[in-house]
Amino acid sequence: MKFIVSSSTLLKQLQQISGVINSNTVLPILEDFLFVIDRNDLTVVATDLETVMKVKLEVEAKESGRVCIPAKILMDSLKNLPDQPLTFTIDLNSYAVEITSDNGKYKVMGENPENFPKEPAADDTTSFTLTSSSLVTAINKTLFAVSNDDLRPSMTGVFFEIAPNSLTFVATDAHRLVKYIRTDVQAPQADSFIVPKKPLNLLKGVLPDNDHQVKIAYSQNHFFVIHENASMICRLIDARFPDYKVVIPKDNPYRLVVAKSDFQNALKRVGVFANKSTNQVALSISGNELQLSAQDVDFSFEGNERMSCQYTGEDMQIAFNAKFLIEMLNAADGDEVTIELSTPTKAGILRPSEKEDAEDLLMLVMPLMLNS
Repeated sequence: MKFIVSSSTLLKQLQQISGVINSNTVLPILEDFLFVIDRNDLTVVATDLETVMKVKLEVEAKESGRVCIPAKILMDSLKNLPDQPLTFTIDLNSYAVEITSDNGKYKVMGENPENFPKEPAADDTTSFTLTSSSLVTAINKTLFAVSNDDLRPSMTGVFFEIAPNSLTFVATDAHRLVKYIRTDVQAPQADSFIVPKKPLNLLKGVLPDNDHQVKIAYSQNHFFVIHENASMICRLIDARFPDYKVVIPKDNPYRLVVAKSDFQNALKRVGVFANKSTNQVALSISGNELQLSAQDVDFSFEGNERMSCQYTGEDMQIAFNAKFLIEMLNAADGDEVTIELSTPTKAGILRPSEKEDAEDLLMLVMPLMLNS
């Protein structure tokens, strides 16, 4: 079996899915890419048994066939080759792979494709579509708040809450929570499930940020995303997501409006002087002035800044994790953000001051105990 493909095109597609492959795999075959040639289409598959990623690209080929090729050596060789057509010649009896470039010949031992894990079947699925950019935006706005605590599996993914006319994405690590709603999605029924962090992280790198339609399907145990040249299947997290609605305060009467980039830059500057374990920055709000202060008593570090703001409410001093605030501000679009507060011990709610069409973003952050 023989096929010809551009070295740079192949490398770019392999880089999109190579993140699935773990460095210490339970089965040696999981260190391979599965190459499937069907006429002039090449589909490359990578899996870690929990997640399957596939990309499709055009090649020149006269016959069909399948082979497994070790991922690391293939990627390393492609990275060092200039852009040129490569000819892959595969012996389907021994699975030996010979790669011919303009001025070289490279040999690698492939493996029997029959040993490659079979992907889960898309049986009994419910499906709907949304635009690629909507899904990428939703992942970008929620993924940073997902927990890394394996003892709380329900929080190690993004919660998808489906209603007939909206799709809500929720992520939390118990210190902060992000709720992002899309109202331009039509789904057949109300449902909910939790998608793990790793496949979503890989997915945002594969999907283009455009208005092409992406098909989303889900079954009891699996989540499927199908795009024209890429697809992903992953196992859902089998756990119950916390009741996030009870955490969101109903009444935060005080409103602080600040310029997003000014506030973010001030947090970065003052945060340098904060204690490295808490990243605590205290906000003192008085009239239309916001003062940010941080200190690390162990090293006698201290940083203070003041900036103008618009504030309605009683004077207040409240402390937050600066790193959390900076990440939340990254997720907010627009020039200004509104922070809704009530008391120094209750959660603050951060929203973009201007609402985008068909979307609603709410971010909640728990305060820290003020250093006395």
